[in-house]
Amino acid sequence: MSPETAAPAPAGPSNPYIRLLATPGARAFTAGNLLARLPMGMFSVSAVIMIAGAHGSYALAGAVTATGLAATAVVAPWTARLVDRYGQARIAVPATALAVLGSLTLVLCVHHDAPVWTLFAAYAATATTPNTGGMSRARWAHLHRGDPAALHTANSFEQAADELCFMLGPVLAASLCGALFPEAGTLTGAILLMTGVLVFAAQRATEPPVTPGTRGPSPLRTPGMAALLAVFLATGAVFGSMEVVSIAHAGGAILALQAGGSCVAGLLYGSLRPAPRVGRRLLLCLTGMTALMSLPLLATATTGSLPVLAGCLLLAGAATAPTMVTGMTLVQRLTPQAQLNEGMTLAVTALLGGVAVGSAVGGWAVEHAGTVGGYAAPMCAAALALAVAAAGTRRA
Repeated sequence: MSPETAAPAPAGPSNPYIRLLATPGARAFTAGNLLARLPMGMFSVSAVIMIAGAHGSYALAGAVTATGLAATAVVAPWTARLVDRYGQARIAVPATALAVLGSLTLVLCVHHDAPVWTLFAAYAATATTPNTGGMSRARWAHLHRGDPAALHTANSFEQAADELCFMLGPVLAASLCGALFPEAGTLTGAILLMTGVLVFAAQRATEPPVTPGTRGPSPLRTPGMAALLAVFLATGAVFGSMEVVSIAHAGGAILALQAGGSCVAGLLYGSLRPAPRVGRRLLLCLTGMTALMSLPLLATATTGSLPVLAGCLLLAGAATAPTMVTGMTLVQRLTPQAQLNEGMTLAVTALLGGVAVGSAVGGWAVEHAGTVGGYAAPMCAAALALAVAAAGTRRA
């Protein structure tokens, strides 16, 4: 079946996810994409363990990974623009090969005690990694164009997959580095990424068609997009600050509860019939996220109990997936079809920038104001996202 004739499978099973995966070609590209997406939760953890173990400095390890994040923020939109212009398969495979080469170079530099500057250069080279989640969402948007309910389910499925990969990736990376050797996490991630992208790119029947000569100005100029990216930036600050404060207070394992709550909520959200006005839906989701982000703050301020905090993090995570699903749906509505990969990558870039800012703010807050003050940071970031959305996306 060609991209022009690919269509959703006829309605059959009552479960929307079964119907979604019954779309011709969907299972194949989903399997490849999940395989490629799992390393996204592995690389930074693996790099920190590997570099800190070799150089005895978590500061150096953090600086190297931060440099990679900054490089990705600059390069990723350009990679996505090439994907839109020339097609997913033609760009994703060589871009992934370059990123994998950067990861392998980092392993060699660490293993052979190369000068410190080579670590920064090697990790920055991984910035060509394509936005696999965005490419998958673009395929769903193409296959289910004109069917908002199916696209809502697809976006919810993709967000749940993101949460699952970022929940399992760090655990897998830490286990491999600890059980085998420090470079094992990075090497495994590189193999999974390259294999997954090759499988994904091979599914040409579901690839969105390229429309040469129809390219317009950057999606940044689309009315409402700048405000929406600011919402993603503030939402990323929620995630970044929550992560740092929780690790400082109770260790990294407790973050799995937040990711688990978000994964389950995303799947449940996708099974519901969406309200037609996406902008209003986003405001409701952000209101819920702001309210639920106050729970960890209340738990640490009133009880100090770790089990109570764990339950609050589980509940707090329940608002993040619906917010991200609705935000991505709005990005798809605002972005011209021929620039969909670029538009979604801009959203992810804003999110990553927010994570970096939130991590810095959360670290400062927990160090100077304690855990209670630290947990005020994600709640304030969520309130900021709500205020920006109320001011800038009300007409969507």
